[in-house]
Amino acid sequence: MKKPYIFITRTLPEEIIAPFRANWDIQMWDSEEKPVDRTILIQETAKADALITMLSDRIDEQLLEQGAQLKVIANLAVGFDNIDVKAAQKKGIIVTNTPDVLTETTADLTFGLLMATARRFIEASDHIRNGNWENWAPLLLAGLDIHHKTIGIVGMGRIGRAVAHRAQGFHMNVLYHNRSRDTEAESALGATYVSFEELLQQSDFVVCLAPFTEETAGMFNAKAFQTMKSSAMFINASRGANVVEEDLYEALVAGDIAGAGLDVFTKEPIANDHPLLTLKQVVALPHIGSASVETRQAMMHLCLENINLVLSGQQPKTEVK
Repeated sequence: MKKPYIFITRTLPEEIIAPFRANWDIQMWDSEEKPVDRTILIQETAKADALITMLSDRIDEQLLEQGAQLKVIANLAVGFDNIDVKAAQKKGIIVTNTPDVLTETTADLTFGLLMATARRFIEASDHIRNGNWENWAPLLLAGLDIHHKTIGIVGMGRIGRAVAHRAQGFHMNVLYHNRSRDTEAESALGATYVSFEELLQQSDFVVCLAPFTEETAGMFNAKAFQTMKSSAMFINASRGANVVEEDLYEALVAGDIAGAGLDVFTKEPIANDHPLLTLKQVVALPHIGSASVETRQAMMHLCLENINLVLSGQQPKTEVK
C-alpha cells in the first residue's frame, strides 16, 4: 500500500520527523530559513496528501487547485491569514493551526518587548558596544517606568490574557478592548473593558494582540496614534497589517507617541532601509514571538499530530473553522 505523501515547506529537526517516516513518505524543503520556491510548492502540492506550511507560505486558490489528493494543511503558526481557508474548505481540505501551545511564550516575548522599549535596552547595549559609555550621568539613557502604569491590550484572547497576567506583577492598571467583553478576564485579572478610543487616550502602553481581520486591518493609523498620549508607547506582537507603518513613522517623528516595540511588520522580512529602522525609539524584532526551542518543537508536534489524526479519519485537535 502506497504511503501518504507529506511535504514540509521548511527543514524541521529530523528527530521530530523520524517517528512518522515508517508510515509516511516525508519530504522537506532543503532550507530552514529560505522560503520554498513557489513553482516547487505547486509541484509538491500536486502530489501531497498533507502539507506542513509556515506563515510566510501563500496557500491560495491557485495552489489549492493543484492538490487533487490533498487532505490537510497544518500551518505552523497560530495565525492562518496566509491560507485561503474558504477555498480549502470548498475542496474538502482541512486546515489546522497551533494555538494554545505558544500562548505563554508569546506573552513572555510581548512583555519583554514592552520592557525593552520602555527602558531602552537596545539603545543601552549599543551604547556600550559602540564605545560611547564614558561616564555616568543622571539621565543617561533614562527610560520610562512600567510599574503602576496603565497598559491597554487590544485583543484579549489567550495571549492578551497572559500578558495581562504578567502586567499584574508590575501592579499595572489593565484596560482592554475586544470584539466582545471577557467577563472572566475582568474577574480574574482585574481588567477593565473600554472603547478603543478610551483605551488609546488612557494607556501608557498600547499593546496590539488582535488577529488580522477586515475590521483590524490598519486600525492603528494616524488618528489612533494622535489619540494616544505623547508619552505612550505602542507594542505590536500580532500582525503587521494591523498597523499603517507610514503613519506610525510619522507619529514617532512628530512626537505623537514616545516609542514603539515591533515584532511584526506589513512585509516580512522588513527591508533594511525601512524608515522605522532609522529611529532609535523603535525596538524591532524578526517575528520571534513564539521562538523558544520548547514552544517551536511543541508546534511541530501538534502539526504532525493533526495530520496523523486526519489521515486516520479522525478529527484534528485544532481545526480552523
